[in-house]
Amino acid sequence: MTKDLMHSAELKDLVREAYSSVVSDGDATATRLYAEDELAGVPRSAREFALGVGNHLRYADIQLGETILDIGCGAGIDSIIAAHRTGPAGRVLALDFLPEMLERTASAAAEAGLDNVETIEGDMEAIPLPDDSVDHIISNGVINLSPRKTRTLAECTRVLRPGGRFCVSDFTIDEEDLPPEVLTHPAAWAG
Repeated sequence: MTKDLMHSAELKDLVREAYSSVVSDGDATATRLYAEDELAGVPRSAREFALGVGNHLRYADIQLGETILDIGCGAGIDSIIAAHRTGPAGRVLALDFLPEMLERTASAAAEAGLDNVETIEGDMEAIPLPDDSVDHIISNGVINLSPRKTRTLAECTRVLRPGGRFCVSDFTIDEEDLPPEVLTHPAAWAG
């Protein structure tokens, strides 16, 4: 029997609780991170619940017809921008482990008139997709929430096609900069 030293289940419960109680910021985060032209095709419902930490899509070279995986899609802002860029021949797979976030993404995609966004419930540590199935992985402030980051990155490698791309915005910290009681405190993970 392997002991879960990172308390994965407890951390996921804290993240679930923190994100299910998020209230709208009226799109302040979205307008801070994204240019007006990027937000033009994004419904207000997705903009109001933008929780990202940066704009990785400025660097993501999304091509027409590609299959994109958005890890931790949240309310769908990045999935929608990616769906516009990949066009109707492309596909965006919006992955989240929170059903309420998947509902927000699906609703926002429908409101945007996009039928190339597919929501998928699952964990980033065990992506429910076949090997070599996506061209590009995007994620905005989510991988840092994983208690098993190495496993998450291994899963990303597994599902990326040869020559696939990985473009994320996220936080990192040198664990020597924080005391263990902070590094292992559940609220610090969800925050």
